[in-house]
Amino acid sequence: MIPDDIKVTTEILWKGAIFFTLIDVILVIILTRFIKREDLFRMKWRLVIFMALFFFILFGSIVSIIFWDSVYSYVFPTWTRWIIPPLYGLIFSLVGLFFWWLALHIPVNPIASFCSLGGLWGFTTHVLAIYRGILDKPPMLQDASPISALTIATFEFIFYWSFCLGFTYIFECLRLKILRKKNI
Repeated sequence: MIPDDIKVTTEILWKGAIFFTLIDVILVIILTRFIKREDLFRMKWRLVIFMALFFFILFGSIVSIIFWDSVYSYVFPTWTRWIIPPLYGLIFSLVGLFFWWLALHIPVNPIASFCSLGGLWGFTTHVLAIYRGILDKPPMLQDASPISALTIATFEFIFYWSFCLGFTYIFECLRLKILRKKNI
């Protein structure tokens, strides 16, 4: 689906990392201003469900459709193409559940912690991807350095976790507003 002559370079990844960093700072500031510890606690299962759906759709479209031929087919067996989206949706949502719990139990802002832990997950998953050969095997990524790939992954996943948290919070606010209207 992606032309074979496109190359992702170290420079492109650094620019992407800067972009994600700027977006992350803005998002995390907004989220920490609006979402309180009690809100995060109350959103537990809705957050987990949204994360499962979000990562299923994200990996279903990116891994299994858009970048399968140009990237992921080089590092995953063909039979995993349609297993990865639901599997990653499940795994990432369970990791989100663990990070939800951890964010509520460490002595810093739980909202910023949750988003930052998402970045740690992005870093971890991409270390594993690099180990599997994601920067060596696909021609599209052979011009990218590991450090730039890990950096963009960290900030990209902070963005994903922030998006999931923000969307779930908006949903939760709307849900509570509807419940209040019904009780009036």
